Amino acid sequence: MKITSFNPARFAPLDPSVTARRLEQTWAAALTGGRSAVVPRPVIGESWRRAKRFGVSPEQGTDSVLLPTDELEHRRTSTALAEVMPLLSGGLGSVADASLQIMVVTDPEGRVLWREGHAGVLRRADTICLEEGAAWSEDATGTNAIGTALTAGAPVQVHSAEHFLRTLHNWTCAAAPVHDPRDGRLLGVIDVSGPESSFHPATLALVDSVSRLAESELRNRHLAAIERLRAVAAPLLCRLGGRALVVDVHGWLAAVTGMPPVDRVSLPDSLGAGRVWLPSLGTCVAEPMPGGWLLRITEADSSDSSDSASRAVLDLSEPRRPRATVAGAAGSWTQDLSPRHAELLYVLAVHRQGRTAAQLAVDLFGDPTRTVTVRAELSRLRRRLMGLLDHRPYRFRDAVEVDIVLPDHPADLLPHSTAPAVLKERAEWLRGAEASADLG
Repeated sequence: MKITSFNPARFAPLDPSVTARRLEQTWAAALTGGRSAVVPRPVIGESWRRAKRFGVSPEQGTDSVLLPTDELEHRRTSTALAEVMPLLSGGLGSVADASLQIMVVTDPEGRVLWREGHAGVLRRADTICLEEGAAWSEDATGTNAIGTALTAGAPVQVHSAEHFLRTLHNWTCAAAPVHDPRDGRLLGVIDVSGPESSFHPATLALVDSVSRLAESELRNRHLAAIERLRAVAAPLLCRLGGRALVVDVHGWLAAVTGMPPVDRVSLPDSLGAGRVWLPSLGTCVAEPMPGGWLLRITEADSSDSSDSASRAVLDLSEPRRPRATVAGAAGSWTQDLSPRHAELLYVLAVHRQGRTAAQLAVDLFGDPTRTVTVRAELSRLRRRLMGLLDHRPYRFRDAVEVDIVLPDHPADLLPHSTAPAVLKERAEWLRGAEASADLG
Protein backbone atom coordinates (compact mmCIF):
# COMPACT_ATOMS: atom_id res chain seq x y z
CA MET A 1 0.00 0.00 0.00
CA LYS A 2 1.84 3.06 -1.22
CA ILE A 3 1.08 6.53 0.04
CA THR A 4 0.20 8.61 -3.02
CA SER A 5 -0.92 11.86 -1.39
CA PHE A 6 2.55 13.40 -1.10
CA ASN A 7 4.00 15.95 -3.51
CA PRO A 8 6.53 14.08 -5.71
CA ALA A 9 8.56 17.28 -6.25
CA ARG A 10 9.49 17.28 -2.55
CA PHE A 11 11.02 13.81 -2.85
CA ALA A 12 12.63 14.08 -6.29
CA PRO A 13 16.19 12.73 -6.43
CA LEU A 14 19.10 15.10 -6.20
CA ASP A 15 20.13 16.90 -9.38
CA PRO A 16 23.41 15.19 -10.45
CA SER A 17 24.86 18.60 -11.33
CA VAL A 18 24.92 19.58 -7.65
CA THR A 19 28.41 18.67 -6.45
CA ALA A 20 29.34 17.29 -3.05
CA ARG A 21 31.27 20.50 -2.38
CA ARG A 22 28.17 22.65 -2.93
CA LEU A 23 26.17 20.32 -0.71
CA GLU A 24 28.82 20.74 1.98
CA GLN A 25 28.44 24.51 1.74
CA THR A 26 24.65 24.20 2.01
CA TRP A 27 24.98 21.93 5.05
CA ALA A 28 27.42 24.28 6.80
CA ALA A 29 25.22 27.31 6.08
CA ALA A 30 22.14 25.57 7.47
CA LEU A 31 23.93 24.75 10.72
CA THR A 32 25.30 28.26 11.22
CA GLY A 33 22.30 30.20 9.97
CA GLY A 34 24.20 31.51 6.96
CA ARG A 35 23.29 31.62 3.28
CA SER A 36 24.23 29.28 0.48
CA ALA A 37 23.82 29.34 -3.29
CA VAL A 38 22.07 25.96 -3.11
CA VAL A 39 19.13 25.46 -0.77
CA PRO A 40 18.45 21.95 0.56
CA ARG A 41 15.67 19.96 -1.07
CA PRO A 42 12.41 20.29 0.93
CA VAL A 43 12.54 16.72 2.24
CA ILE A 44 16.15 17.26 3.39
CA GLY A 45 15.52 20.66 4.96
CA GLU A 46 12.56 19.30 6.92
CA SER A 47 14.66 16.36 8.10
CA TRP A 48 17.51 18.63 9.23
CA ARG A 49 15.03 20.64 11.32
CA ARG A 50 13.73 17.45 12.90
CA ALA A 51 17.27 16.27 13.68
CA LYS A 52 17.96 19.55 15.49
CA ARG A 53 14.72 19.17 17.39
CA PHE A 54 15.70 15.63 18.41
CA GLY A 55 18.96 16.98 19.82
CA VAL A 56 21.15 15.14 17.29
CA SER A 57 24.62 16.71 16.98
CA PRO A 58 26.07 16.96 13.45
CA GLU A 59 29.47 16.03 14.89
CA GLN A 60 28.35 12.90 16.74
CA GLY A 61 29.09 9.38 15.61
CA THR A 62 26.72 6.70 14.37
CA ASP A 63 27.37 4.13 17.08
CA SER A 64 24.29 2.56 18.62
CA VAL A 65 23.50 -0.25 21.03
CA LEU A 66 22.84 -3.29 18.86
CA LEU A 67 19.81 -5.49 19.40
CA PRO A 68 20.61 -8.68 21.35
CA THR A 69 20.88 -11.73 19.11
CA ASP A 70 17.62 -13.27 20.36
CA GLU A 71 15.68 -10.03 19.85
CA LEU A 72 17.12 -9.59 16.36
CA GLU A 73 16.10 -13.13 15.46
CA HIS A 74 12.62 -12.57 16.89
CA ARG A 75 12.13 -9.46 14.76
CA ARG A 76 13.35 -11.29 11.67
CA THR A 77 10.99 -14.23 12.11
CA SER A 78 7.95 -12.14 13.07
CA THR A 79 7.98 -9.75 10.08
CA ALA A 80 6.36 -10.41 6.71
CA LEU A 81 9.55 -9.07 5.12
CA ALA A 82 11.15 -12.44 5.84
CA GLU A 83 8.82 -13.96 3.23
CA VAL A 84 10.21 -11.74 0.47
CA MET A 85 13.89 -11.77 1.39
CA PRO A 86 14.73 -14.27 -1.40
CA LEU A 87 13.07 -11.90 -3.87
CA LEU A 88 14.95 -8.91 -2.46
CA SER A 89 18.26 -10.73 -2.52
CA GLY A 90 17.81 -11.74 -6.14
CA GLY A 91 16.30 -8.45 -7.33
CA LEU A 92 18.38 -5.91 -5.43
CA GLY A 93 21.13 -7.58 -3.42
CA SER A 94 22.97 -8.79 -6.52
CA VAL A 95 22.65 -5.37 -8.18
CA ALA A 96 24.02 -3.69 -5.07
CA ASP A 97 26.98 -6.05 -5.03
CA ALA A 98 27.82 -5.36 -8.68
CA SER A 99 27.57 -1.58 -8.20
CA LEU A 100 29.80 -1.40 -5.10
CA GLN A 101 26.89 -0.94 -2.72
CA ILE A 102 24.98 -2.90 -0.12
CA MET A 103 21.30 -3.63 0.42
CA VAL A 104 19.88 -3.04 3.89
CA VAL A 105 16.42 -4.08 5.16
CA THR A 106 15.06 -2.58 8.38
CA ASP A 107 11.99 -2.85 10.59
CA PRO A 108 9.57 0.08 11.21
CA GLU A 109 11.80 1.39 14.01
CA GLY A 110 14.78 1.70 11.68
CA ARG A 111 16.60 -1.31 13.18
CA VAL A 112 18.69 -3.17 10.59
CA LEU A 113 17.41 -6.74 10.19
CA TRP A 114 19.40 -7.88 7.15
CA ARG A 115 22.17 -6.58 4.93
CA GLU A 116 24.12 -7.98 2.00
CA GLY A 117 26.12 -6.81 -0.97
CA HIS A 118 29.71 -5.93 -1.86
CA ALA A 119 32.16 -7.38 0.69
CA GLY A 120 34.36 -4.29 0.75
CA VAL A 121 31.42 -1.95 1.31
CA LEU A 122 30.12 -4.24 4.06
CA ARG A 123 33.44 -3.78 5.86
CA ARG A 124 33.17 0.01 5.43
CA ALA A 125 29.59 -0.15 6.73
CA ASP A 126 30.90 -1.76 9.92
CA THR A 127 32.86 1.43 10.63
CA ILE A 128 29.66 3.49 10.72
CA CYS A 129 27.60 0.82 12.55
CA LEU A 130 25.43 0.08 9.51
CA GLU A 131 25.08 -3.51 10.65
CA GLU A 132 22.46 -5.95 11.88
CA GLY A 133 20.66 -4.69 14.98
CA ALA A 134 21.81 -1.06 14.67
CA ALA A 135 19.40 1.90 14.93
CA TRP A 136 19.07 4.18 11.89
CA SER A 137 15.98 6.21 12.74
CA GLU A 138 16.23 10.00 12.45
CA ASP A 139 16.28 10.52 16.20
CA ALA A 140 19.34 8.26 16.39
CA THR A 141 21.40 9.26 13.34
CA GLY A 142 19.70 12.35 11.90
CA THR A 143 19.00 12.64 8.20
CA ASN A 144 19.67 9.40 6.32
CA ALA A 145 17.70 7.50 3.70
CA ILE A 146 16.47 4.82 6.13
CA GLY A 147 15.27 7.11 8.89
CA THR A 148 13.98 9.83 6.59
CA ALA A 149 12.03 7.38 4.41
CA LEU A 150 10.43 5.99 7.58
CA THR A 151 9.46 9.45 8.79
CA ALA A 152 8.41 10.88 5.42
CA GLY A 153 6.57 7.72 4.39
CA ALA A 154 8.00 8.01 0.88
CA PRO A 155 11.08 6.97 -1.15
CA VAL A 156 14.06 9.19 -0.34
CA GLN A 157 17.60 9.52 -1.66
CA VAL A 158 20.22 11.16 0.58
CA HIS A 159 23.64 11.97 -0.87
CA SER A 160 26.87 13.15 0.71
CA ALA A 161 26.39 16.31 2.82
CA GLU A 162 22.62 15.94 2.71
CA HIS A 163 23.24 13.59 5.65
CA PHE A 164 22.96 15.51 8.91
CA LEU A 165 25.99 13.81 10.47
CA ARG A 166 29.36 14.87 9.11
CA THR A 167 30.66 11.31 9.41
CA LEU A 168 28.18 10.20 6.71
CA HIS A 169 29.16 12.79 4.11
CA ASN A 170 31.17 10.25 2.13
CA TRP A 171 28.10 7.98 1.77
CA THR A 172 25.12 7.92 -0.54
CA CYS A 173 21.89 6.02 0.06
CA ALA A 174 18.36 5.54 -1.26
CA ALA A 175 15.47 3.91 0.59
CA ALA A 176 11.78 3.17 0.11
CA PRO A 177 9.17 2.06 2.65
CA VAL A 178 7.37 -1.27 2.37
CA HIS A 179 3.79 -1.63 3.62
CA ASP A 180 1.84 -4.77 4.43
CA PRO A 181 -0.95 -5.01 1.79
CA ARG A 182 -3.15 -6.88 4.28
CA ASP A 183 -3.54 -3.98 6.71
CA GLY A 184 -1.47 -1.11 5.35
CA ARG A 185 0.99 -1.15 8.23
CA LEU A 186 4.57 -0.08 7.66
CA LEU A 187 6.83 -3.14 7.66
CA GLY A 188 10.13 -1.30 7.27
CA VAL A 189 12.34 0.05 4.50
CA ILE A 190 14.59 -1.30 1.78
CA ASP A 191 17.79 0.69 1.40
CA VAL A 192 20.78 0.73 -0.93
CA SER A 193 23.89 2.42 0.49
CA GLY A 194 27.44 2.84 -0.69
CA PRO A 195 30.39 5.20 -1.03
CA GLU A 196 29.66 8.69 -2.30
CA SER A 197 31.30 7.80 -5.62
CA SER A 198 28.63 5.14 -6.28
CA PHE A 199 25.83 7.74 -6.43
CA HIS A 200 23.41 7.37 -9.35
CA PRO A 201 20.12 9.27 -9.68
CA ALA A 202 18.34 6.12 -10.91
CA THR A 203 19.04 4.22 -7.68
CA LEU A 204 15.98 5.74 -6.01
CA ALA A 205 13.68 4.54 -8.80
CA LEU A 206 15.23 1.06 -8.60
CA VAL A 207 14.73 0.80 -4.84
CA ASP A 208 11.16 2.08 -5.09
CA SER A 209 10.38 -0.45 -7.84
CA VAL A 210 11.75 -3.31 -5.75
CA SER A 211 9.72 -2.19 -2.71
CA ARG A 212 6.58 -2.25 -4.88
CA LEU A 213 7.54 -5.69 -6.15
CA ALA A 214 7.88 -6.89 -2.55
CA GLU A 215 4.42 -5.55 -1.73
CA SER A 216 3.02 -7.25 -4.82
CA GLU A 217 4.52 -10.57 -3.75
CA LEU A 218 3.02 -10.21 -0.27
CA ARG A 219 -0.35 -9.38 -1.84
CA ASN A 220 -0.23 -12.52 -4.00
CA ARG A 221 0.61 -14.66 -0.99
CA HIS A 222 -2.30 -13.13 0.90
CA LEU A 223 -4.75 -13.84 -1.92
CA ALA A 224 -3.59 -17.46 -2.01
CA ALA A 225 -4.16 -17.74 1.75
CA ILE A 226 -7.69 -16.30 1.35
CA GLU A 227 -8.47 -18.91 -1.31
CA ARG A 228 -7.34 -21.71 1.01
CA LEU A 229 -9.54 -20.33 3.80
CA ARG A 230 -12.49 -19.98 1.40
CA ALA A 231 -12.24 -23.66 0.44
CA VAL A 232 -12.69 -24.61 4.11
CA ALA A 233 -15.27 -21.92 4.93
CA ALA A 234 -17.73 -22.33 2.05
CA PRO A 235 -19.08 -25.81 3.00
CA LEU A 236 -19.20 -24.77 6.66
CA LEU A 237 -21.38 -21.73 5.98
CA CYS A 238 -23.76 -23.81 3.84
CA ARG A 239 -24.81 -25.67 7.00
CA LEU A 240 -25.40 -22.53 9.05
CA GLY A 241 -28.56 -20.45 9.32
CA GLY A 242 -28.70 -16.73 9.87
CA ARG A 243 -26.01 -14.22 9.09
CA ALA A 244 -22.37 -15.24 9.26
CA LEU A 245 -19.04 -14.68 7.58
CA VAL A 246 -15.54 -16.06 7.64
CA VAL A 247 -12.58 -13.69 7.60
CA ASP A 248 -8.84 -14.15 7.85
CA VAL A 249 -6.88 -12.90 10.86
CA HIS A 250 -6.65 -9.46 9.26
CA GLY A 251 -10.40 -9.25 8.69
CA TRP A 252 -10.45 -9.88 4.92
CA LEU A 253 -13.54 -11.73 3.73
CA ALA A 254 -13.27 -15.37 2.63
CA ALA A 255 -16.96 -16.40 2.61
CA VAL A 256 -20.36 -15.03 3.69
CA THR A 257 -23.97 -16.18 4.08
CA GLY A 258 -27.25 -14.42 4.84
CA MET A 259 -25.91 -10.89 4.29
CA PRO A 260 -24.26 -8.71 1.64
CA PRO A 261 -20.52 -9.31 1.24
CA VAL A 262 -17.99 -6.82 2.58
CA ASP A 263 -14.35 -6.42 1.62
CA ARG A 264 -12.98 -6.35 5.13
CA VAL A 265 -14.08 -6.31 8.76
CA SER A 266 -12.13 -4.28 11.31
CA LEU A 267 -11.03 -6.71 14.03
CA PRO A 268 -9.67 -5.84 17.47
CA ASP A 269 -6.00 -6.56 18.03
CA SER A 270 -6.84 -9.04 20.81
CA LEU A 271 -9.86 -10.81 19.34
CA GLY A 272 -10.83 -13.94 21.25
CA ALA A 273 -13.55 -16.56 21.06
CA GLY A 274 -16.95 -15.47 22.34
CA ARG A 275 -19.25 -12.48 22.18
CA VAL A 276 -17.70 -9.32 20.74
CA TRP A 277 -18.89 -5.99 19.39
CA LEU A 278 -17.35 -5.04 16.04
CA PRO A 279 -17.58 -1.54 14.59
CA SER A 280 -18.98 -2.54 11.20
CA LEU A 281 -21.15 -5.51 12.22
CA GLY A 282 -22.43 -4.92 15.73
CA THR A 283 -22.61 -7.79 18.20
CA CYS A 284 -21.15 -11.11 16.98
CA VAL A 285 -20.04 -14.45 18.30
CA ALA A 286 -16.48 -15.19 17.20
CA GLU A 287 -15.20 -18.74 16.70
CA PRO A 288 -11.59 -19.46 15.67
CA MET A 289 -10.81 -21.31 12.45
CA PRO A 290 -7.46 -22.31 10.95
CA GLY A 291 -6.19 -19.06 9.45
CA GLY A 292 -9.18 -16.93 10.44
CA TRP A 293 -12.46 -16.45 12.28
CA LEU A 294 -16.10 -17.46 11.91
CA LEU A 295 -18.27 -14.49 12.89
CA ARG A 296 -21.96 -15.14 13.59
CA ILE A 297 -24.06 -11.98 13.71
CA THR A 298 -26.49 -12.01 16.63
CA GLU A 299 -30.11 -11.05 16.11
CA ALA A 300 -29.84 -8.18 18.58
CA ASP A 301 -29.96 -4.68 17.15
CA SER A 302 -26.35 -3.76 16.29
CA SER A 303 -26.98 -0.23 17.56
CA ASP A 304 -28.12 -1.46 21.01
CA SER A 305 -26.71 1.02 23.52
CA SER A 306 -25.51 -1.76 25.82
CA ASP A 307 -22.97 -2.81 23.19
CA SER A 308 -22.19 0.53 21.59
CA ALA A 309 -18.99 2.48 22.06
CA SER A 310 -18.53 4.52 25.24
CA ARG A 311 -14.99 5.87 24.80
CA ALA A 312 -12.84 6.71 21.79
CA VAL A 313 -9.14 7.57 21.78
CA LEU A 314 -7.76 9.27 18.67
CA ASP A 315 -4.03 8.53 18.85
CA LEU A 316 -2.00 10.96 16.71
CA SER A 317 1.22 10.58 18.73
CA GLU A 318 2.97 8.64 15.96
CA PRO A 319 3.13 11.07 13.01
CA ARG A 320 2.80 8.43 10.29
CA ARG A 321 0.37 6.05 12.00
CA PRO A 322 -2.87 7.64 13.24
CA ARG A 323 -5.07 5.15 15.10
CA ALA A 324 -8.44 4.98 16.78
CA THR A 325 -9.13 2.88 19.86
CA VAL A 326 -12.79 2.40 20.77
CA ALA A 327 -14.03 0.77 23.96
CA GLY A 328 -17.50 -0.40 24.98
CA ALA A 329 -19.26 -2.93 27.16
CA ALA A 330 -18.40 -5.76 24.77
CA GLY A 331 -14.68 -4.97 24.61
CA SER A 332 -12.31 -2.70 22.73
CA TRP A 333 -10.59 -2.58 19.37
CA THR A 334 -7.87 -0.54 17.67
CA GLN A 335 -7.45 0.16 13.98
CA ASP A 336 -5.21 2.29 11.81
CA LEU A 337 -6.78 5.26 10.05
CA SER A 338 -6.28 6.56 6.55
CA PRO A 339 -4.94 10.14 6.37
CA ARG A 340 -8.36 11.48 5.32
CA HIS A 341 -10.25 9.64 8.08
CA ALA A 342 -7.69 10.84 10.64
CA GLU A 343 -8.32 14.43 9.51
CA LEU A 344 -12.09 14.02 9.76
CA LEU A 345 -11.99 12.46 13.22
CA TYR A 346 -9.57 15.12 14.46
CA VAL A 347 -11.83 17.94 13.29
CA LEU A 348 -14.91 16.26 14.82
CA ALA A 349 -13.02 15.65 18.08
CA VAL A 350 -12.09 19.34 18.27
CA HIS A 351 -15.65 20.42 17.38
CA ARG A 352 -17.76 18.20 19.63
CA GLN A 353 -20.86 20.27 18.84
CA GLY A 354 -20.64 18.93 15.27
CA ARG A 355 -19.94 20.18 11.76
CA THR A 356 -22.09 20.37 8.66
CA ALA A 357 -20.87 18.90 5.37
CA ALA A 358 -20.14 22.42 4.09
CA GLN A 359 -18.13 23.27 7.20
CA LEU A 360 -16.13 20.07 6.90
CA ALA A 361 -15.52 20.83 3.21
CA VAL A 362 -13.95 24.12 4.30
CA ASP A 363 -12.02 22.40 7.10
CA LEU A 364 -10.55 19.80 4.76
CA PHE A 365 -10.35 21.51 1.37
CA GLY A 366 -10.97 25.21 1.96
CA ASP A 367 -13.92 24.86 -0.44
CA PRO A 368 -17.53 24.74 0.86
CA THR A 369 -18.78 23.23 -2.41
CA ARG A 370 -16.96 19.90 -1.94
CA THR A 371 -19.73 18.43 0.17
CA VAL A 372 -20.16 15.34 -2.03
CA THR A 373 -16.59 14.24 -1.28
CA VAL A 374 -17.08 14.90 2.43
CA ARG A 375 -20.34 12.95 2.61
CA ALA A 376 -18.81 9.99 0.75
CA GLU A 377 -15.83 9.84 3.11
CA LEU A 378 -18.06 10.15 6.18
CA SER A 379 -20.34 7.41 4.89
CA ARG A 380 -17.34 5.08 4.68
CA LEU A 381 -16.08 6.22 8.06
CA ARG A 382 -19.46 5.69 9.77
CA ARG A 383 -19.63 2.15 8.37
CA ARG A 384 -16.19 1.41 9.78
CA LEU A 385 -17.02 3.01 13.14
CA MET A 386 -20.57 1.83 13.68
CA GLY A 387 -22.16 3.36 16.77
CA LEU A 388 -19.54 6.10 17.11
CA LEU A 389 -20.69 8.95 14.85
CA ASP A 390 -23.99 10.77 14.31
CA HIS A 391 -25.02 13.06 11.47
CA ARG A 392 -27.09 16.24 10.97
CA PRO A 393 -24.66 17.61 11.96
CA TYR A 394 -21.75 15.15 11.76
CA ARG A 395 -20.37 14.60 15.25
CA PHE A 396 -19.30 12.05 17.82
CA ARG A 397 -22.29 10.68 19.70
CA ASP A 398 -22.97 12.58 22.92
CA ALA A 399 -22.53 9.43 25.03
CA VAL A 400 -19.03 8.81 23.68
CA GLU A 401 -16.09 10.16 25.68
CA VAL A 402 -13.41 11.33 23.23
CA ASP A 403 -9.70 11.79 23.97
CA ILE A 404 -6.95 12.98 21.61
CA VAL A 405 -3.34 11.88 22.06
CA LEU A 406 -1.16 14.50 20.37
CA PRO A 407 2.46 14.22 19.19
CA ASP A 408 5.25 15.94 21.08
CA HIS A 409 5.73 18.71 18.51
CA PRO A 410 3.24 20.76 16.44
CA ALA A 411 4.99 19.89 13.17
CA ASP A 412 4.18 16.20 13.77
CA LEU A 413 0.41 16.73 13.94
CA LEU A 414 -0.82 14.78 10.87
CA PRO A 415 2.32 15.91 8.97
CA HIS A 416 1.00 14.77 5.56
CA SER A 417 -2.13 16.86 5.94
CA THR A 418 -2.71 20.11 4.03
CA ALA A 419 -6.26 20.50 5.38
CA PRO A 420 -6.83 24.16 6.42
CA ALA A 421 -8.22 23.07 9.81
CA VAL A 422 -5.11 21.01 10.58
CA LEU A 423 -2.74 23.74 9.34
CA LYS A 424 -4.53 26.22 11.60
CA GLU A 425 -4.24 23.93 14.63
CA ARG A 426 -0.52 23.36 13.96
CA ALA A 427 0.11 27.11 13.66
CA GLU A 428 -1.82 27.98 16.84
CA TRP A 429 -0.09 25.21 18.78
CA LEU A 430 3.31 26.37 17.54
CA ARG A 431 2.59 29.99 18.50
CA GLY A 432 1.54 28.83 21.96
CA ALA A 433 4.70 26.76 22.36
CA GLU A 434 6.89 29.68 21.28
CA ALA A 435 5.08 32.04 23.65
CA SER A 436 5.58 29.61 26.53
CA ALA A 437 9.28 29.33 25.67
CA ASP A 438 9.65 33.13 25.65
CA LEU A 439 8.00 33.37 29.08
CA GLY A 440 10.29 30.65 30.36
